[in-house]
This record gives sequence, structure tokens and C-alpha cells, in this order.
Amino acid sequence: MHLKINQEGGNQTAPAVFILLDFNSEDLQTFFSILFLPIYTVTMAGNIVIIFLVILSQNLHTPMYFFLGNLSCLETCYSSTIMPRMLVSFLSGDRTISISGCFVQLYFFGYLATTECYFLAVMSYDRYLAICKPLHYAMLMNNKICILLIAGSWISGSLFISLIIFLVSQLSFCGPNKIDHFFCDLIPMIRLSCNDTHLVETTAFIISFIGTLAPFLITVTSYVCIIKSILRIPSTTGKQKAFSTCSSHLTVVACFYGSLMIVYVLPNMSSLSDLKKLFSLFYTLLTPLVNPLVYSLRNKEVKGAAKKILKMLRRSN
Repeated sequence: MHLKINQEGGNQTAPAVFILLDFNSEDLQTFFSILFLPIYTVTMAGNIVIIFLVILSQNLHTPMYFFLGNLSCLETCYSSTIMPRMLVSFLSGDRTISISGCFVQLYFFGYLATTECYFLAVMSYDRYLAICKPLHYAMLMNNKICILLIAGSWISGSLFISLIIFLVSQLSFCGPNKIDHFFCDLIPMIRLSCNDTHLVETTAFIISFIGTLAPFLITVTSYVCIIKSILRIPSTTGKQKAFSTCSSHLTVVACFYGSLMIVYVLPNMSSLSDLKKLFSLFYTLLTPLVNPLVYSLRNKEVKGAAKKILKMLRRSN
């Protein structure tokens, strides 16, 4: 990363830290900390419980719950990339973050967000096979394929963001050091650069297309096929049973992609800055919370596995 840049006025030293502007309201810092701390706690606890249930319960050793366990693991890391630093900022009033710390946060946010897009696509494809190709499901979604799909998702997310981080690290930062966001997102960050950022923005657009739009289209296509298949089921009970197997995942998909599109499709105008921050909370804070809630409250198998493990723990005591 360049530390100096030569301008007309001479050499200008790059800032040592960035300042995250959060929500630009010091009066609401205590309110935000009181609001976000329990949400983060429930998010972490809920996702960790799901991970342990998937590992410990034999009834959940299926492709659907294998993917769910990986998604919960990802959501645990995803929340911890942004929320702890933001909570510390609310409680202490210190909004600074080192440049290297900002790069680390940008890397893990981009990595996990891209990986989540692929996870959601994989999970929708799994539901498509289960509902539309039930006779071939066991063959098309065996253990080897499940592992390859998950491993490919984890690796792809890392490769995509690594290229962007490399390009951003070549930029010089020499002027204002205030990032108009509550975390180190790409666009607010490169706005502070003194260099031409056209290459970074073009590369980021292409990678976003591959890493976000492509899995989104897979997800939408899968659900179009699922809905068509469900509508062909003659009985109302059969339709409800089929839809219940994918309704929880569809809720997570709607929450994640809906907020993501609002933030990144709306034009980059200063008047929309606070609105974008608000909707950014949906995919950084609420989606990881929604995941364990919908899968625990609306899923009989997960609730049944939890009851069995609780009974075993009581007997052992």
C-alpha cells in the first residue's frame, strides 16, 4: 500500500487511520449499543446452537442440514467481522480503525458475503432437487457432491475478494480519512483514494457479477422451478408440506438479497447515504439473526433434535 503521494503542494503523508462515521449521531450511541448488543448475542448463540445440533444429531446428517450448518458457521464469522468493532465504537466513542484493520475487515466482509451468495444458491439447488427430482435426489446430492459444493463456495469467495484487495492495496490514500459508513465497505473506502479508481471499480463490478448475480440467478431459477412443481401438486396438504421444506430458506434469501440490492443498486448520492447504511444493517446484522430464528422456530426436525439433546443432557446430569 502506498503511504505517500506527490501533489502540487508537495508530498502529503497518508493518514495512519480511517474514521468510520457510523450513523453520524452521538446522541444515539447508547441506544444503538443497547439495541445491537442483544441482537449480536442472540445471533451468535443461535447460529452456534444450530452448528452443534447438526453435528450431534444423527437425524440432521442430511445434505440440507449439512449446508445449514455451514451457513450458520459463516453467519457466526460474518457477524463477528463487523459487530464487535461497531459495538466498541458505540460504547467508547472511538471511531478510528487502522488502515490495515480496515483492509482486514474489507477482506473478511467481502469473502463471507460472496460465500453466502454461493451457499444460498447451493441450498436452493438442493431444495430444487428434493422437490422437483425426488427420485434422483440421493444420487445427485451424495456426500461427495455436497462437500465439493461447499468447498467450492468457500474457495470461490476467497479468490474473488483477494483480487479486489490486491488492487485496492495499490491505491494511495492521502486526503480525507473519513469513511461514510459503519464498516470498511469498498465504495466508501476507495472514494478516499488519490488515484484513478476506474480499474478497481470495473474489476469489482465484474467480480460482483460473477460472485453475486450468478448465484442469485441460480437461486431465482431454482425457486421458479420449485414453485411450478408445487403448484402441480393436486392436494392442498401436499402443497403446504412441499412449501414448508423451503420456506425458511426462502425467508433468508429474501432478507439477504433484498437489502443487498437496495444498497448497491441505488445511485451513490449523499442524500441516500443514511438510507443505505440503514439497509446495510439488514444483510450485516439481521440476516445472520434471521437464519437461526427461522430454522429453529419453523423447523420441526431442528426443534426435535434440540429436545432430544436436552433430554440426553438432563439424563447425564
